[in-house]
Amino acid sequence: MSFELPELDRKATQQEVEAALEKYRLFKYLTFEERETSITVSYDDVGGGKANTISDQTGMAATHNVDEKEYRKKYCDRIERAVRRLPKMERFLIEERYLSEDAEYLSDYKVYCFTFQPPISEKTYAKIRWKAFYKLALNLNIAVTKEYTNN
Repeated sequence: MSFELPELDRKATQQEVEAALEKYRLFKYLTFEERETSITVSYDDVGGGKANTISDQTGMAATHNVDEKEYRKKYCDRIERAVRRLPKMERFLIEERYLSEDAEYLSDYKVYCFTFQPPISEKTYAKIRWKAFYKLALNLNIAVTKEYTNN
């Protein structure tokens, strides 16, 4: 019995992981605007409302507010759990470059030259980052595998 790790499409997988980490930052650092209900009555010219349905604005708004907060919390917890499972160097790189509040303003150059002590080379940084992305992609189930065609 053998087990092979899948060969991933590097570029597509990197885009997926970076998108997931960007979504994490948005959920983590931006406040959630709760929906509020309208207290103004609206009349329908035709009558019967929209398709003769009764809507509970307050209930729908409350449900959305609770569900959205819970979704954001679970998403952030899932990303943080996946990152915590990474080896020390990979975890440090991901936390510094992608999970910090000002990650959008950091470049890879700043991270490998100034954040790592002692500084590491660009090539070493790229290897560590790819290993971290590979593991995160598989852990978060967002990996993009290479597709081979037989001609």
